[in-house]
Amino acid sequence: MLLQPSTLLNHRVSLSSTSSYSTQLPCQIPRFILSKTQSYQKLPITCSISQIHSYGTADYERRPMIKWNGIYKKISLMENPELGSATILNDSEKGGRKLTKWELCRVVKELRKYKRYKQALEVYEWMNNRGERFRFSTSDAAIQLDLIAKVLGVSSAEDYFLQLPDTLKDKRIYGALLNAYVRAKMRDKAESLIDNMRNKDYALHPLPFNVMMTLYMKLKEYDKVESLVSEMMEKNIRLDIYSYNIWLSSCGFQGSVEKMEQVYEQMKQDRSINPNWTTFSTMATMYIKMGLSEKAEECLRNVESRITGRDRIPYHYLISLYGTVGNKEEVYRVWKVYKSIFPSIPNLGFHATISSLVRAADIQGAEKIYEEWLLVKTSYDPRIANLLMGWYVKEGNLDKAESFFNHMAELGGKPNSSTWEILAEGHIREERIDEALSCLKEAFATEGSRSWRPKPTNVSAFFNLCEEKTDMVSREVLVGLLGQSGYLKNEAYASLIGLSGGAVCESELPMDKDTNSSFSSSDENRDDDSEVLLNQLQGSV
Repeated sequence: MLLQPSTLLNHRVSLSSTSSYSTQLPCQIPRFILSKTQSYQKLPITCSISQIHSYGTADYERRPMIKWNGIYKKISLMENPELGSATILNDSEKGGRKLTKWELCRVVKELRKYKRYKQALEVYEWMNNRGERFRFSTSDAAIQLDLIAKVLGVSSAEDYFLQLPDTLKDKRIYGALLNAYVRAKMRDKAESLIDNMRNKDYALHPLPFNVMMTLYMKLKEYDKVESLVSEMMEKNIRLDIYSYNIWLSSCGFQGSVEKMEQVYEQMKQDRSINPNWTTFSTMATMYIKMGLSEKAEECLRNVESRITGRDRIPYHYLISLYGTVGNKEEVYRVWKVYKSIFPSIPNLGFHATISSLVRAADIQGAEKIYEEWLLVKTSYDPRIANLLMGWYVKEGNLDKAESFFNHMAELGGKPNSSTWEILAEGHIREERIDEALSCLKEAFATEGSRSWRPKPTNVSAFFNLCEEKTDMVSREVLVGLLGQSGYLKNEAYASLIGLSGGAVCESELPMDKDTNSSFSSSDENRDDDSEVLLNQLQGSV
């Protein structure tokens, strides 16, 4: 069946399928086109675990790795991504071999795993243009909606949802839209949608509850997590491993060791549940926050004993958490084990290790790992350099930080907003207002700055320095930058830097900035924890 374009938008996107649904859909499905000139907001780098869950999207049957891996690598390593995935796919077919649906779905699955969402949509578009060759399912529509939300935004995902025929609007589609709302922290829309799902009997399994619990974790409304757990129990909806892990995390963030351990005991008594590495990494994180290092390290040993398959993410957590408790010997041991298992280590692995050694004040060890990374890196990640630069500035060695900055530039690295902020912090410490403001201007102007916000401590320190030096002009310049970027719309952030929400004219502020964004390091870590759980749930669509 050839899918015809919809008049919904000037976007066209196709749908992939899984081996569990093989019949053609007797209906027209909305399509989106990815504009090659459109700019996309960089997605935050967070860890993702690709897996299958309860929405019926079956994993593709095991087959030889044949061609799909080569196609995936060519797409992911394209020197000019603007050419699009279709370029690689067309070149492959010009060689005389037809690409199969299974191969293309496997490529898409891998692209999603590593958050190359735009390229995954381009693969779908290519398949959609050859609709007579491919069959589509309702679960494919859910995958499509999920990717549209990530690449084109929630509004486009809503348009796609509204254009779908009722025959395709099953629990998969609703679940994908719920995921989109939760990722965007759209509480009202998420709550309205899950109520609709309850009315349609689409909320008779744990996944939608887990996603909503993740939202409330992000919003720090832990009582709502408890309410959802109670609702599940009242309706005899069995808690799954994710339900328990989120519940454990909620108890920990409320500072209740006793309650967290009670949940864990209940978890052990549930014969359908086998605590996984995420369970123990969650408990370890909570114990660390409560200063219970011995219990934390016991949990970390349980994490290591539950690593299965070739999953890299648990090693990142182990290294990071051992660094947090200051056990650098374990950091080195796990790092050695990690390298012995995997032939190559991604930037995230090096980042976790260097970060842990910096926190453990082993700067020489961190520098040694950095040199090791330089020999194997495929691209220069400024976040890794920022770890060392931040340490140098913290120790009052701005000259070394600037020298390292120049070294990064020589190697082709592009500083991000945090890089410039680190230099600004060094200049503030040395009472250099002009240099600090110059660096802050660069930070605001750098590509990707919308996902960055200056630390309240640095902003306050700059304001105080301006007052001491009676340089109100420089102070107002920074206030203007904060206002134009929309950061002062977050009242909590504004109060931390000594500014009220009314300090800047409302008309100067963009209206699309998320006012619920984190603003302190602890909050950022908390959001990271929630994001990990949500990413694990994403395997359902």
